[in-house]
Amino acid sequence: MEVNHRAPVVASSEIAVGAEPETVWAVLLDVERWPRWNSVVKAARVSGPVAKGTPFRWRASSLTISSVFRQVDPPHTLGWSGQTLGIPALHEYRIDPGPHGTVVRSTESWDGLLASLFPRAMQKKLQRSLDVGLECLRAEAERRNGPSEP
Repeated sequence: MEVNHRAPVVASSEIAVGAEPETVWAVLLDVERWPRWNSVVKAARVSGPVAKGTPFRWRASSLTISSVFRQVDPPHTLGWSGQTLGIPALHEYRIDPGPHGTVVRSTESWDGLLASLFPRAMQKKLQRSLDVGLECLRAEAERRNGPSEP
């Protein structure tokens, strides 16, 4: 699964995380705990194990998003589709070993009428959401990883 790079709104962010890919993966798979570590997510509920085809609903800011996992390739790729306010979204996390832990890339596309009418404003909102989300992911994965050695 890949995001729609021809959509009116596409954003991407990347971060280095001082934890192993498996730790980052574990944080992402714990969907119902997303609100505890990600300041963008206000609620999350998954309908079964995280697997291709599993639906989940979550709230970001004041929007409730109905989503379905589309790609689950541990611990490398996690992707889903979702929809809110008539905006179809595709999201993908890519998790790769890095020189000092893990490199995580988060990419998302938004399509539909609202994205077409307000691409700049929505691009800015999406980019901020991805940037903040990755900062929160890094903090939680590093917290779970424990203190680093001097």
